[in-house]
Amino acid sequence: MSDSQPLLTPEELAALSAALDDGSLGVDTGYNLEVQVRKHDLTTEDSSLGINVASLDMINERFIRLFRLGMLEVLRTSPRINPTHTQIVRFGDYIKDLKAPLSVNIIRMAPFRGYSMVVIEPTVVFSSLDSFFGGFGRGVGQLPPGRLFTPTETRIIKIILQVFFRSLKEAWSPVSTVDFEHVSSEINPQFAQIADENDLVVLCRFESESNNNSRGTGFIDMVIPYVALKPVRDLLRSRVQTGDGNEESDNLWRNQLVDAVKDAELHMNVLLGKLQISLSQLQQMQVGDVLHFKKADYARVMIRDLPVYDVEVGTMGSQTAVKIVEAISPAMNTTD
Repeated sequence: MSDSQPLLTPEELAALSAALDDGSLGVDTGYNLEVQVRKHDLTTEDSSLGINVASLDMINERFIRLFRLGMLEVLRTSPRINPTHTQIVRFGDYIKDLKAPLSVNIIRMAPFRGYSMVVIEPTVVFSSLDSFFGGFGRGVGQLPPGRLFTPTETRIIKIILQVFFRSLKEAWSPVSTVDFEHVSSEINPQFAQIADENDLVVLCRFESESNNNSRGTGFIDMVIPYVALKPVRDLLRSRVQTGDGNEESDNLWRNQLVDAVKDAELHMNVLLGKLQISLSQLQQMQVGDVLHFKKADYARVMIRDLPVYDVEVGTMGSQTAVKIVEAISPAMNTTD
């Protein structure tokens, strides 16, 4: 049979169809009949490959410390910020859960490709505004969907973004140098199309809670398209370093710390001996009474009630002095 000829003739195909229709041909025969089939779309990216989410969580934890200090310095408020675990979700699924009005800010993160997004919930804005003018950081209730931010509120948003960008830039510095550029702002997240509906995005959510009022609870979202992180994918696969990795710098810092500790002053006591008596015996003692005790072989140097050295007591010139005999390890029994 040549390659151009069909494997079955039209008559054979018709006979098979008829057998299937009347049930005379079984359809439950073959191999791997119990295998479950799972749908797979070849056009989508696998979010479990290429990016170490734990590395992003470490960056976010460092960012929170810097962001709180920046907010305290600029807006006179230090909100309690709780990070959530970094998620990789579809952009459409993320957008549908948001309700206007929100401070939606489109940004560029060089050297990442495309656009990213910073979403600030109104409660964070009003809580910061209240604290800035001497209030207690109270938030607000639900706002009308079409409500615009006033010029004063817009100014507070810009200040928050400046602190946000500065803190995030420093938090990313162990991995990559990142620069931020604010492109535009919206109040409706539906108009912020930084990715297609089915595209994957990296969601970093920071929940902000004021110190004095439960109504001051909101969130700040950092949304980065998954494809934008490809330039630093190899760096995110490994654990993020907390320093610059410069061994010479680390050694210099360690030596300076040791030198600073050596300048600390310590008060030393020399214990010649000790004995134990009852309170009644102590009360009966008179001037001239003698206390008898067995002298130890060596005196003991104490620092903050901790034994440090066994020493011999003597003189050097006109001064009473001690000579170190043995250093005492903290693990040794010091009750004798």
